Amino acid sequence: MKNCEYQQIDPQALPTPTPTPPPHQGDGSDRREEQRRPRKKWEVFPGKNRFYCDGRIMLARQSGVLPLTLGLILVTSGLFFIFDCPFLVKQLTSCIPVIGGVLFVFVLITLLQTSFTDPGILPRATPEEAADIENQIDNTGNTSYRPPPRTKEVLINQQVVKLKYCFTCKMFRPPRTSHCSLCDNCVERFDHHCPWVGNCVGKRNYRFFYTFIVSLSFLTAFIFGCVTTHLALRAQGGKGLVFALQESPGRYPLLIKAFFRISYIWSILGLSGFHTYLVASNLTTNEDIKGSWSGKSGEDVTNPYSHKNIFFNCCSVLCGPMPPSLIDRRGFLPADDSAQTGSANSELPTQATKSELNVVGGCSQLAFGFQESPSPVSAPPNSHKNSTSTSA
Repeated sequence: MKNCEYQQIDPQALPTPTPTPPPHQGDGSDRREEQRRPRKKWEVFPGKNRFYCDGRIMLARQSGVLPLTLGLILVTSGLFFIFDCPFLVKQLTSCIPVIGGVLFVFVLITLLQTSFTDPGILPRATPEEAADIENQIDNTGNTSYRPPPRTKEVLINQQVVKLKYCFTCKMFRPPRTSHCSLCDNCVERFDHHCPWVGNCVGKRNYRFFYTFIVSLSFLTAFIFGCVTTHLALRAQGGKGLVFALQESPGRYPLLIKAFFRISYIWSILGLSGFHTYLVASNLTTNEDIKGSWSGKSGEDVTNPYSHKNIFFNCCSVLCGPMPPSLIDRRGFLPADDSAQTGSANSELPTQATKSELNVVGGCSQLAFGFQESPSPVSAPPNSHKNSTSTSA
């Protein structure tokens, strides 16, 4: 509908027009209805993610390897249930397909939970918050010591931790947070981006990822053991492995399963062992690769997040309460924001409300359990006497 321009006219000089509907009235009404339609935040999400089922499912944009992961699990498990289970049930016990079925279902559930769960994405700063942070950066430091302008120091268990500024999200990243270049999001307790699950692995889905790789290790070892037992039983009486393969109705699938299982069983077991070490130490893959707390940089540092106890570390990582999602991807935009169109929609913030995330200088002191250290620091980290440290 065209915009009306108001001008002063003489109504006596104009003839009375016959009331006719303006042209394209229906199209203008449709546009107005479209503008008034409430929009959800996932429709204007600034990160590189794909959403399905009205925002209930989110994946990374580069999620092409996830179908391959599902295919490998389905094919190898299907061959096992078709060709191995009938023979093993007849020769041994009917518990074998039950155990395999339970492991198979558990692997699929944990894989889908890892892939479809928000990994812990932090909302980007609003323009007002970004301007306030920039103002704080410009005004910080009036003594002999001044930290770099794009870092901030906090104390965690008497350990000084530097927070880096994210130029994309316009905020200081909270502790253990990193920006994923593939998803274009800051992820809390970022572990790594896993193309095999089609998602980042972070604070909210790491427990699902860990249970997925551990259960997949058990399923792989179980099927490999059953295939080996199947061949051994057929080769009894000195007939040999070649005869066992010839007698097997699925000898070619057996060879395919054996090849796949031998090729990646050790990699799966090694990956499970590595993440078990990370869980027991309360570390992330990102921290382990960078050597953040290993002293590789020459500094005398320790992991401030470790509870110095394997049991407490495992409980902290795997058994803690599930933190809520902060992006509220299925929430509705405000009426003023939902009426905007064009390029403005791609720039709309998707942050949570202030009650959900108390942002102070771009990061929440209450939610993440740290306290900002004062900007003037003229002594080594262990000499902060006026700062009160808190547990991570």
